[in-house]
Amino acid sequence: MQAPQIRVLVICVFWHKGRILVSEAHDPSKGQNFFRPLGGGVEFGETSAHALARELREEIGAEMANLQCIGTIENIFTYLGEPGHEIVQVYDAEFLDGSLYGLASIPGMESDGKPFRAVWRELQSFTPEAPLYPAGLEELLKSKEECFANAT
Repeated sequence: MQAPQIRVLVICVFWHKGRILVSEAHDPSKGQNFFRPLGGGVEFGETSAHALARELREEIGAEMANLQCIGTIENIFTYLGEPGHEIVQVYDAEFLDGSLYGLASIPGMESDGKPFRAVWRELQSFTPEAPLYPAGLEELLKSKEECFANAT
């Protein structure tokens, strides 16, 4: 059995007109649906910005520009009944393909081959029953909301 490790992750919110891009997932051990921005693990020797670009290419075939780090979150959680610990770099960016902003959903594929759909959601749409993860992200985004409102 491998000892628990802290994972380093990177996510991007793609803030646009008061909405962010998230994928929906389900934790059957909690019976809970939740939402999380796109991104993934940072590999050894890879910067978080390069990891994000790679993950977006792999997951939805998209390129980005104007990448800005907006914060870091330490997330200690339970998923599928197992404890987890992540350090998450949070970015905002713009899609090079502007048509993605007009789509109701964007099809994607996880690294394990599992398909998903990313959707645009307003911050107010997340609830305790259908939260935005990682924990602390919603508060971080609300603290930056005025900056985003002026930029988009």
